[in-house]
This record gives sequence, C-alpha cells and structure tokens, in this order.
Amino acid sequence: MISTGIKTKLIAGAAAAVMCIGTAQAKDFYKMSTISLPTPFAINTTFAKIVQKYNKGIEIQINATGAAPRHALDAANGKTDLFFGAPSLMWLMNKGVAMFKKVKNAPKLAKNIRLIFNYRIGTYNFGVYGDSGIKTLFDIKGKRVFIGPPTGVQKVVSAQFIEAVTGYKMGKDYTPVKLGFSPAMQAFQDRQIDMIVATSNHPASFFSQVALTSKIRFLGIVDPKAWDAPSMKKMFRVPGKSRALIAPDIYGKNQVNEKPTHTISAYTGLYTRKGVPEDVIYKMTKTFWEHIDEMWSVTRWAKGALNKKMIFKQNSTKLHPGALKYYKEIGLKIPASAK
Repeated sequence: MISTGIKTKLIAGAAAAVMCIGTAQAKDFYKMSTISLPTPFAINTTFAKIVQKYNKGIEIQINATGAAPRHALDAANGKTDLFFGAPSLMWLMNKGVAMFKKVKNAPKLAKNIRLIFNYRIGTYNFGVYGDSGIKTLFDIKGKRVFIGPPTGVQKVVSAQFIEAVTGYKMGKDYTPVKLGFSPAMQAFQDRQIDMIVATSNHPASFFSQVALTSKIRFLGIVDPKAWDAPSMKKMFRVPGKSRALIAPDIYGKNQVNEKPTHTISAYTGLYTRKGVPEDVIYKMTKTFWEHIDEMWSVTRWAKGALNKKMIFKQNSTKLHPGALKYYKEIGLKIPASAK
C-alpha cells in the first residue's frame, strides 16, 4: 500500500505539474521566418529576443531556412506570423510578377501582409578574391557566380545590375549557381565559385572572415553612364533600392579596392500577417523600440541600418494596426503608403 504521506506528496507533485503545464499553455506562440544573411538574421533574432525578454507570455519560434518569397506566401496563408520581407518583394507580389508569376492569387494573398518596420539590409556586394584576375564585372564572362537564391529578389536585382553595367545576360554570358545563402558562402570560401553577391551592412562578418586570410575586391559601376542604362532604370522602378558606395578600406589591408565601389543599397523589413491580433503586434512593436539600445549594441552597423528614420524607407505595404497605433502614439509622421 502507498502511505498517506507518499500519497500527499504524489498529489502535490501532480498538482505542481498541472500548474506548470497550465503556465506553459498560457504562453502565446508565434512563428518567425528569416533568411541567413547577417543583417536580417541579426535583426529578426534580436527582435525576438527583446520581445520575449520583456513579455514572458510570448514565445517566438524562429525558422532560418527557405527563401523570402516562400515566407511571404506562408504568412499570407497563415502558416507563419512574422517574416523577413522587403518593399521590392511586396511590390512584385502585389503585381503577381517575377517569382510570383506562377502564383495565380499572389495579388490577393499580398493583401494579407502588413508591415512592422523597414530597415537598410545593406549594399549589394559583388565580391571576388583579389588574386582571381577578376577586376571588373566585365571579367565574370564565362564564370560561375552566385547572384542570389533561385527564387529570391536578390537574383533578379543582381542580374539587372550586371546587365546595366556590362550588357551581360544571366545564363548566357555567365552561369548563376543554384544555391542558398549559407551554401553559397561556403562555396565561395572553398573557391568553388568565382563571385558572390551578398547583401549586408559593413563591416559584415562574412567578408571580415574572408579578408582575414585572403585578398578581397568589390566590383561595381565604373562608367557613370551605367546608371542610365535601360536595365538599371527598370530595376529602380521597383521600390527598395538607392545608390550607394562601399569604402575602399573597410576590410583593412586585404581589401584591394583603391577607390569607393559604386553599387546599390537595399531596404528590407519585418512583416507580419494581417490576422495577428492588434494588441500583440502593438506590444511587440512598443517593446522593441523602447529597448532599441539592445539592438544597437549587437553590432557596429545596427544603429545606422535600423532607426526611426528607416521605418518607412522605400515602403510599399500598409502597417499592421498594432504597429500603426504605436507609431501614432510616439508622434511619427505616417506616410500615406503605410496607412
């Protein structure tokens, strides 16, 4: 037989277990999808960390696999709650073009997406090894290069930029390798590909690592007339980009550029689906911006890339009502495109 004392302990233990289960179940779980590039990965994971730190009832589960267009479609279909997106991505989804061309209801699905904030993901960095013999984009003819994941926006933009500078056509004049960001970075370090396009703020951990042991060069526009090329004008019709420069000495003595590299900057953001409750997104947004110093302390580039001046940069999507409520409370001027 079980003694009365033991029974009492078992009952107390069971009660405690039920209370623990109840507490765990009281948490609200949200799914976040991101990509593995340094800037969005750092911002999205830090956002989740800050929100959870100050809101014990919220847990955010992060998925860092897959491509941004897939994440947007998943969110629009209610399969994920927060995701890495971009003004350009949402513009293309609203139009049902490019990677969304075969998704018949893409424009309708785009209406399910809402913005929390935008930020500068960084410059388009066309990187090669300093001893590769590749000194300009004209030298990538016949080469194997990574310009972006097969279904990502970066691939489209990179191809248009290369065409504007050189006239080269993707798949005809150079071979775009079909890899994701992480495999491409490894392939570049293993010298299995000749050029990598990685969008990041500087100094980026990936290029810093490469420059520790190898010479590195960034390629870009040499002739200013390239800015007026039809391909470039077509690229700029889609929101989310601006002209930019990469300093010639940001990676130290192993960066072989002698002058600033003329390239483009891109803007991306944290998005959510329309169905997430207003009070939840309000709480997340408020918590994040009230503790923005914790985000800025993560890396040197954070403060310049993510701040209140960047929230609506190049925007093409309406704000989630929860985010809109917070920004109105703190007196931000909300552009018409975000209302």
